[in-house]
Amino acid sequence: MKMKSVIKNKKGIDLQFGSIFSTILIITFIVFGFYAITKFLDLQKTIQIESFMRDLQVDVDDMWKSTQGSRAVEYSLPNTIISVCFKEDEFENMQFTSEKIIRGTNIEHIDIEKTIGSSDSLCVPNFEGKVKMVLVKNFGEVLVTITK
Repeated sequence: MKMKSVIKNKKGIDLQFGSIFSTILIITFIVFGFYAITKFLDLQKTIQIESFMRDLQVDVDDMWKSTQGSRAVEYSLPNTIISVCFKEDEFENMQFTSEKIIRGTNIEHIDIEKTIGSSDSLCVPNFEGKVKMVLVKNFGEVLVTITK
């Protein structure tokens, strides 16, 4: 009789250990899944920002190569970006702002002095994931001007 009681207790302990181990595995997979999704979304935001910078430079270069013109452009950016600001700086004439300045780059062939005018910077707001601006090059000008 005692042997049957010991066997029943051993099966109960094995069952408890299996349940605890399964629960730990499920929680680990869920945590890893959330981590992977978060990293994937961060990668998507980074790709959108890189694409914006590349597309803006291509559009500015196209306008710069022409003799004159004006073109309204629209780009997509993550909603975490509040605005795109152009300022006079030797190394970074364009910056993205969210709660803080997150990144800067240098866009070539723009007339930054004419773009910002008498203010310190020109900030173009990100409205619902879209940034709209106008690229202008007048006859006889060497560089492109950006306006809202």
